[in-house]
Amino acid sequence: MNNKRVLTAKEAVDLIENGQTVVTGGFVSSCCPEALTSALEERFINTGLPKDLTLVFAAGQGKRDGRGNDHFAHEKMVKKVIGGHWDRGPKLGAMAIENKIEAYNFPQGVISHLFRDIAAKKIGTITHVGLNTFVDPRNGGGKLNSKTKEDLVKLIEIEGQERLLYKSFPIDICLIRGTYADESGNVTVEKEIGSLDSTAMAQACKNSGGKVIVQVEKIVKNGSLDPKLVKIPRIYVDALVIGDKESSLQCLGCEYDPSLTGELRVPLDGLNPAPLNARKVIARRAAMELKKDAVVNLGVGVPELISSVAAEEGIEDYMTLTVEAGAIGGMPMPGAQFGASSNVESILDQNVLFDFYDGGGLDIAYLGMAQIDEIGNINVSKFGTRLAGCGGFINITQNAKKVVFCGTFTAGGLKTEIKDGKLHIIKEGKMKKFIKNIEQITFSGIYANKVKQPVMYITERAVFELREEGLYLTEIAPGIDIQTQILDKMEFKPKIEKEPKLMDERLFSKDIMGLAKDRI
Repeated sequence: MNNKRVLTAKEAVDLIENGQTVVTGGFVSSCCPEALTSALEERFINTGLPKDLTLVFAAGQGKRDGRGNDHFAHEKMVKKVIGGHWDRGPKLGAMAIENKIEAYNFPQGVISHLFRDIAAKKIGTITHVGLNTFVDPRNGGGKLNSKTKEDLVKLIEIEGQERLLYKSFPIDICLIRGTYADESGNVTVEKEIGSLDSTAMAQACKNSGGKVIVQVEKIVKNGSLDPKLVKIPRIYVDALVIGDKESSLQCLGCEYDPSLTGELRVPLDGLNPAPLNARKVIARRAAMELKKDAVVNLGVGVPELISSVAAEEGIEDYMTLTVEAGAIGGMPMPGAQFGASSNVESILDQNVLFDFYDGGGLDIAYLGMAQIDEIGNINVSKFGTRLAGCGGFINITQNAKKVVFCGTFTAGGLKTEIKDGKLHIIKEGKMKKFIKNIEQITFSGIYANKVKQPVMYITERAVFELREEGLYLTEIAPGIDIQTQILDKMEFKPKIEKEPKLMDERLFSKDIMGLAKDRI
């Protein structure tokens, strides 16, 4: 067996030519091939080459500080970007908003599956995911600005059913990260938070006639790697680059945590209960929807508190938490380490877990909400000059057996107080969330009704349900005036079948609610 070429990062990125399509691995701040992408940026700054690249990524990569996706945020360096989650690279997102590049936003799981379909030389990814949302060609086809003309998504009909075809394209360069490589180029990922789409990306690139470049921490002797841990076989690999200590960190800025890889388990006891505030009220009300043995996905923000509330109430064993990066079981990590789970039970390839999500494997999904309209549509992906991207939101919310959206009623400076079992609004938020026209449809109320999916919208002062006729107000918090503090703060009037009931008084108590007893 021939030894693989070991190059410096500078030598490796010199292989990239003008106009090529480059895919990068990583999930938020983990698994990012930082040695390679930073070297590529340095090459462009110094020489103006390579230029006119097409960049493709599924999960957003970086820390909003110039690393990750933002290494590509230079005029003329990229001409087109196809991404799932844009928020981690704000400079790149700004280029899309400012019409400086062609830009698309597709569901993260779709891009993840597209890598497999490109590898198999299929025409593209055919799926229901994205129907009636902003990636549906009838609503823009995922295009983010007027500069973006080419239709990459097509509405088709198969066996009498509507589907979306996300078209395949060849991949010229694959930049991914592993942990160890042997001299022949077999690569493992045992110190990463997951394998993500490493195998599929490398296969797609290799079968497109492209070059696969892998950043690793260390090269070891042939025969010393467990073949069951090899996720990128040598037959896919064209070059290896040994990253320095900083670029080899498990997560950008974070030392290796063995509890995130299953190497060991850490105690999670003794977590301090969250303080009683508006966010906890929402999380408590959401936790009331949990059923025993539920498979769950928690979004970032308020939904993250649901696991804390469940632990406080003694019903944490009612749910198995999953994260779209591939983790099943354990406790999902917040912030820069999002994507990983502590005390994880299983780590799947990202595309495999999205298969499970797309097929309805989630019993309940708890996600955030930013803008809501009268037919139950939600936007979480684009707000004026800020491009967050849909990430896995569409895959997850469109397919879960039940979806619960969680968030405060208004945004931008909302201040509340909970006193004497009642909610008091001290200062109203500047921005209304319940508005007449949302900027993008990231979740479609029409599609949810079509597939008869139960949908709830939980805030600190009101609870809504989606029905065929639109959004219904079903519960209000004690201490809240329905006219001045709910209806007047909405741009549309929700449906009200009868007098809304009061939200459970236990939600506003400092004592535990006793949810465990409710389930006996």
